[in-house]
Amino acid sequence: MKYTRLTKEQLDELHKEFINFLATQSITAKEWETLKTENPQVAEEEIDVFSDLVWEGVLTQATYLENISAQHLYLFHLGENEMKLIAVKILTENIDITTKEGFAWLRENYSSDEVEILTANKAYSDDRNADKFALIQQGSNITKGQLFQWFQATMS
Repeated sequence: MKYTRLTKEQLDELHKEFINFLATQSITAKEWETLKTENPQVAEEEIDVFSDLVWEGVLTQATYLENISAQHLYLFHLGENEMKLIAVKILTENIDITTKEGFAWLRENYSSDEVEILTANKAYSDDRNADKFALIQQGSNITKGQLFQWFQATMS
């Protein structure tokens, strides 16, 4: 398995897609029920293959990632050949940008000496989707990129 298995909740959400996937494997609903009880390891492998297919599709489409903690903001733009990072560090200890008030403070003070902003570019490895997945495993979430675009515009 290349990525991680989808959770039960994710599989439930993708029920129709999973049925279509089983159909492409020539597995009927009845055969699936039999497979789950008589050969659970093969059923697990089918779920793993489906999970990897879903992850590949999601990662291929992902263009922006965000990783936000109390005092750091890591914003990624996932371009064709490289990823761009905008890293924001809050130097004032009592500010928590995960709160509404803290984030409002950041919007007002992003250009002050209390905020450090760094940028970087990094080429992908041979497996671009694995690079994206590693960032998700470290706590990043796929977004529409509004924060990245806002910071990029304010820094221009």
